[in-house]
Amino acid sequence: MERELALEFVRVTEAAALASGRLMGRGDKEAADQAAVDAMRRVFDTVHVSGTVVIGEGEMDEAPMLYIGEKVGTGVDPCVDIAVDPLEGTNLVSKGLPNALSVVAVAPKGCLLHAPDIYMEKIAVGPRAKGCINLDAPVSANLKAVAKALKRDVRDLTAIILDRPRHAKIIAEIRAAGARVKLITDGDVSAAIATAIEDTGVDILFGTGGAPEGVIAAAALKCLGGEMQGRLMPDGEQELLRVNKMGLEDANKLLMLDDLVMGDDIFFAATGITDGDMLRGVRYHGHTAKTHSLVMRGITGTVRNISATHFLEKKPHFVARSAVHLQD
Repeated sequence: MERELALEFVRVTEAAALASGRLMGRGDKEAADQAAVDAMRRVFDTVHVSGTVVIGEGEMDEAPMLYIGEKVGTGVDPCVDIAVDPLEGTNLVSKGLPNALSVVAVAPKGCLLHAPDIYMEKIAVGPRAKGCINLDAPVSANLKAVAKALKRDVRDLTAIILDRPRHAKIIAEIRAAGARVKLITDGDVSAAIATAIEDTGVDILFGTGGAPEGVIAAAALKCLGGEMQGRLMPDGEQELLRVNKMGLEDANKLLMLDDLVMGDDIFFAATGITDGDMLRGVRYHGHTAKTHSLVMRGITGTVRNISATHFLEKKPHFVARSAVHLQD
């Protein structure tokens, strides 16, 4: 894929962020999500790729657009698979909480795991701790290995995990090992990526979250040189059949980063909707709005911070033109 596509994918996430950001704190997560989906889909029509949504808003009969299998882009080469989450953290936006993002991951056809919408057990770290984690190892053993890699004491590590009753045992084990804990209400894509970005204060992700979100986070970690491992957790016969349908005969297989995202020819883009550990949220200033985005390319390892000023017309959420500042 050509590097020029990087800014095209950022335009996609910017549009979704600008649209859903208007609804921050309004208490309507469905409306915020729909605004993001509509805006993202519109801009995808202008991107010069022949794309197929492999992770999106649901099956064809569940979502009117950005459904799994939907074709997006102008229909010209390259042929790519696309994973999208127009609004990662619907509850975060509706309540005005931190770390809501709009994200998209793009890879050549067949290079993204077509994960069904079920749970996935996950562990993730940044590049300095790559090769030190094992999803099947005890929590304390992973913390010790990461601390050694980072040349710190375990007590100086911060583990991030969704605040859910199902994680009570893991949280207790982290605390017993002496590490610090950062509990989040939603949004484990942002949490996983934060492990690989300096100065976020996050060192390791534990816990169970959505499998589609796991693949999207894995794409970002591939670009950043981090590591992620996962295991699908089908609940019942129907979910097991969905796992088998995607080509995994062994639902209990330990999925390494290369199983989740194959190859290095990957693009990942994210735009902040609300303020977070990595990205500032959307700011509105009358006829202008400001966004903060990341775009990464796996094949080169380039990570760009993009601050953009968008000049808005009177039509809500329509981006007329942008002044963009790039920062590698």
